[in-house]
Amino acid sequence: MLLLGFSAGLPFLLVFSTLNARLADVGVETATIGFFSWLGITYSIKVFWAPVVDRLPLPVLDRLLGKRRSWMLLAQIGIASGLLLMARVDATAAPTMMALCGLLVAFSSATQDVAIDAYRIEIAEPRIQAALAAAYIFGYRVALLVAGAGALYLAEFWSWQVSYDVMALLVGIGIVTVLLVREPRANHYAAAKDLAEAVERETLKHAHLSPRLARIAGWTSAAVVGPFVDFFGRYRDLAIAILVLVAVYRICDIALGVMANPFYLNFMGFSKTDVADVTKIFGFAMTILGSGLGGVLVVRYGVRPILFLGALLGALSNLLFMLIAQYPPDIYTLALVVSADNLSGGIANVALIAWLSSMTSAAFTATQYALFSSLMTLPGKFIGGFSGIVVESFGYDYFFLISAIMGIPAILLAWYMLRHGDRLDALAPANEEGSEGSARQSS
Repeated sequence: MLLLGFSAGLPFLLVFSTLNARLADVGVETATIGFFSWLGITYSIKVFWAPVVDRLPLPVLDRLLGKRRSWMLLAQIGIASGLLLMARVDATAAPTMMALCGLLVAFSSATQDVAIDAYRIEIAEPRIQAALAAAYIFGYRVALLVAGAGALYLAEFWSWQVSYDVMALLVGIGIVTVLLVREPRANHYAAAKDLAEAVERETLKHAHLSPRLARIAGWTSAAVVGPFVDFFGRYRDLAIAILVLVAVYRICDIALGVMANPFYLNFMGFSKTDVADVTKIFGFAMTILGSGLGGVLVVRYGVRPILFLGALLGALSNLLFMLIAQYPPDIYTLALVVSADNLSGGIANVALIAWLSSMTSAAFTATQYALFSSLMTLPGKFIGGFSGIVVESFGYDYFFLISAIMGIPAILLAWYMLRHGDRLDALAPANEEGSEGSARQSS
């Protein structure tokens, strides 16, 4: 999972901030650079093609590698190909071609995320999902450093083509990992048989349509609608509360992140070097420490108490930024606040991933987790877009206070889930599959 996390994190910045830096460096218009941010939509809508990754076996590759590994390998080939093409496109002369190549990378990367999430959930029992999540986050963060600072260094000392060529070669780390690891022992044959039977049943319900349309409607109903029907049917009145918690859990964290660098640079007056040292290098170490600590705490105390702790710490850490805004800039105070923020963020992320993993059904692993992971970021990104308006209207003090207040719904819902732990355990998919002990221990 460490190496697969690296593979997942590597493409992310190469179609976001690193690409934006490249476009600005070669003289692409600012308005055009803004449009490139739409590439990120692919990560938020991956739930729409997750059923295909969940259900469709790839010709030849499925027989050689299995379902999860074959989809990971295909996605990695798409990522490497897209990066090699991006290395050779002149963005100023052909911005549309650069956008299309970036879209190939982003779409392949989002597809890889779907396959890796399903692989992680299926490869091990719920009890150690937090440990797998911690390893995944560590690999992901290392990849962000490589694709961020590393790519910029390569572009500075050589060229953007060399930078993106090297990044394409580093995709090989994920490819080699996929070829060496084993396929999960999940019974995809039984799941495929169940799907085929469900498709036949749904097709018969649409017998008034032409045979081709009836077949399409049957497959859509069974493979696309089925995962959502399974989730809502399993958790019933708790389903909405679960989805709302997923949607609001990271809002205060994402909203703060949008204005973090302007706060450090423009308001507090820190230099770029200070910000890089504290937030990128030191902050990276604190996030990894928080992820490891979160994994240990989940194994020791269970996932829902740590989920509640992560929500509480996330909101409180935002208040620390409001505090340092009252005083002259001090690099040591900044390091202390960033440490608290990144530690709490690491703990919260591990707990959230482990909790969501325990709630996915083996029959719809990729699709249900893609639903969760899409909800994790969409509301935060949307609300984060208004953060600049809040700062201009009220100042940073009130912005950090408001961002902390936005964490209250997550705290209350996490507490609600903690109080209904026994019922959630009884409804968990692992309980249904004969793993009552593991599910209870993981929760």
